[in-house]
Amino acid sequence: MNELVRGPLPPVLAGSAASGAVPKPQSEPLLGTPRWLIAGILLAAVGIWSYWPTLCALVHTWDHVQDYSHGYLVAPLAILFLWTRRDRMPVAAAGLAWPGLVLVAISGAVRIAGAWYYFDSLDGWSIPLWIAGVVWFFLGSAFVWWSLPSVVFLFFMVRLPFRVELALSLPLQTIATKLSGWALQLLGQPALVEGHTIYLGEQTLEVEQACSGLRIFIGIAALAFAYVVIMRRAWWENAILLASVIPIALVANATRVVVTGLLYQYVSGEAARKFSHDVAGWAMILYAAALFALVLWWLGKLVREVEPLEMAAVVRRRST
Repeated sequence: MNELVRGPLPPVLAGSAASGAVPKPQSEPLLGTPRWLIAGILLAAVGIWSYWPTLCALVHTWDHVQDYSHGYLVAPLAILFLWTRRDRMPVAAAGLAWPGLVLVAISGAVRIAGAWYYFDSLDGWSIPLWIAGVVWFFLGSAFVWWSLPSVVFLFFMVRLPFRVELALSLPLQTIATKLSGWALQLLGQPALVEGHTIYLGEQTLEVEQACSGLRIFIGIAALAFAYVVIMRRAWWENAILLASVIPIALVANATRVVVTGLLYQYVSGEAARKFSHDVAGWAMILYAAALFALVLWWLGKLVREVEPLEMAAVVRRRST
C-alpha cells in the first residue's frame, strides 16, 4: 500500500493536489528583481558617463552641420519603431546572457580604434553596438533581433567619415550640376554648364560641395528606412522604396538649383540668395518627402491588395 504523507502539505502542493495538476517549477523573472534593476541602472549610468563626450560631439554636429540636423529625430524615431513592433516583442530571458558582454567588449574595442586612428565616426558607431550588447546581456538574443531595426537606425545620427562624404558629395555635385543645366535649358534659359558651374546669362551659379545634396540623400534614406520598418511591406516593395532614394535626392537637389536660377532671372539676386541659403534646405527635404510619397502612391496603384476567398465559402454563398 502507498504510504501516507505525514504533516501538512505546502500551499503550492496542496493547491496542486486539490486540482490534480502537477506543479511546475517557476523561474525568477529578470526584470522584477531589485538586484538586476540596480545593475541595469548602474550600467546605464556608466554608459552615459563614458559616452558623454561623444554625445556632446554629436549634438555639436547636429547644431552646426546642416547635413546632420536630423540627428535630434533619430532617437525618438528609434523608440517609435519599438512601439510599432510591440506585437512581436519576445519574452525576456530568465537569466543573464553572457555573450552580450562580448558585444559590449567589441564596442569598447571600436572606441579604442577610433581614438587610436583619429576616426571620430567609429566612436559614435560604437553606441549602437554597446546598446545591443546591453540588451542582449539583460534580455536575451531574441530581444536583440526584435530591437535590431531601432539599433541600426541609430547609425543615422553619426556623421559619416570625411572620405565617405567626399566620395558621395562629388558625384552628387556633378550630377546635380548637369541635371540643373539640362532643366534650365528645357525651360528656355541660356544655361551653359562647365564643371560645377552654371553660366546663366549674366549670372553665375556655383554648385558647391555643401550644395551637393548629401543632406537630402541622408534625410530621404532615413525616411525610407523608417517607412520600411513601420509599414512592413513585401520585400520587393521595400527594395523599390530603398532604390528610389538616390533618384529622389538627385531630383530634389537639381530642383533647388533650378529654382535659384529662375529667381536670379525673374526676381532678384537677393531673393535667389535668400532662397538658396535660408529656405532651400528644409524646403527641399519636404519636397523630397513629397516625391517619396508619390512613389508610395504609385506602388499602391501598381499592386492592389485582394482578400483571398475559399471556393467552399463562395459555393455556400451562391447556394444561399
